[in-house]
Amino acid sequence: MFNLLKSFFHNSLKAILLLTVMLGIITIGWTPSSYAGLPAGNAITDGKALLRYALPIDNQPVRKLQLSLEDISNQLRANRRWGAISRDISQASRILDKPSQILASVPKERQPQAEAWITQIKSGVAQLEGLVKTRNKEQILEDRAKILNLITLLEESMVKEFPFEVPAEYSNLPQLKGRATIALTTSKGDLTVVVDGYSAPVTAGNFVDLVQRGFYNGLEFTRSEESYVLQTGDPIGKEVGFIDPETGKYRAIPLEILVEGEKEPTYGITLEEAGRYLDMPVLPFSSFGALAMARPEGDVNGASSQIFFFLFEPELTPAGRNLLDGRYTVFGYLTEGKEILDKLKAGDKIESANVVQGLENLVEPQPA
Repeated sequence: MFNLLKSFFHNSLKAILLLTVMLGIITIGWTPSSYAGLPAGNAITDGKALLRYALPIDNQPVRKLQLSLEDISNQLRANRRWGAISRDISQASRILDKPSQILASVPKERQPQAEAWITQIKSGVAQLEGLVKTRNKEQILEDRAKILNLITLLEESMVKEFPFEVPAEYSNLPQLKGRATIALTTSKGDLTVVVDGYSAPVTAGNFVDLVQRGFYNGLEFTRSEESYVLQTGDPIGKEVGFIDPETGKYRAIPLEILVEGEKEPTYGITLEEAGRYLDMPVLPFSSFGALAMARPEGDVNGASSQIFFFLFEPELTPAGRNLLDGRYTVFGYLTEGKEILDKLKAGDKIESANVVQGLENLVEPQPA
């Protein structure tokens, strides 16, 4: 069975991705309403934005604030629609004029820091107003990114507790009850990824645990140009996954997918197998650098240590939909180093991988 991992990208996934390309080409120019089952609007292709939307919070003012600022980049791409950008900034200003509505979702002990962030955000939005008058596109994008980073901190401060109980049957596996930031030093340069335990606690916990063990240090990447992926995590030797030194057994990780609108993930079944063809994962394959688990073909619960970065251009797929969503677990996104990821080839190496933030969220396996 495990030999299937070795040929993972040269069989089923390759076919799926090639079909995705074909579907993307065929449906270019279709409106969302002309293709039943596709969500309206454009797919979100920014990993940082997807991570913000994946946070388990329900504060509508801060979501509207986030949306108004994220829309600026859409308008700049669409022939620089300065009027629409001005309206986005005006909406952000109106929301910030009522900070109490945002602070209502922040625990009392965190509110002083949250107030400081809101003040900084408000100042940044005011500067954006001035930049729009000069139509300085590059500076607008740079300042907008800084503001959205502050909004990320503000939204993270609203999370009061881990939102669900992981099934007891997975208590023997590491779990990430929150998020962690991983720095990868490669032979071509540095990458930074954020892994999301709110959406995939078992998968993210497994990865963070392996990073802490130094498992990925020195491992090579493999890449298939046809399938637009970059994979690593195959250890040296005959094994194809992580062998737990305490048990001497292959550590298997279940397929784990949190669907939009649900409070906890589904385990051990693809959305297709469950007949949930129209459901969308909270963490989709719509961003360059989506980080996901490889697994043996036909074994949804056979993943272990092999991971892959999604390199496919999402603009070639129908909006918000590709044929990988619901079949494999996405558990994080590249947040820094896009140009480095694009250069990595088969044979390049991970020189080191380190947890730089969020290690306190890792929960060790519980003995049976």
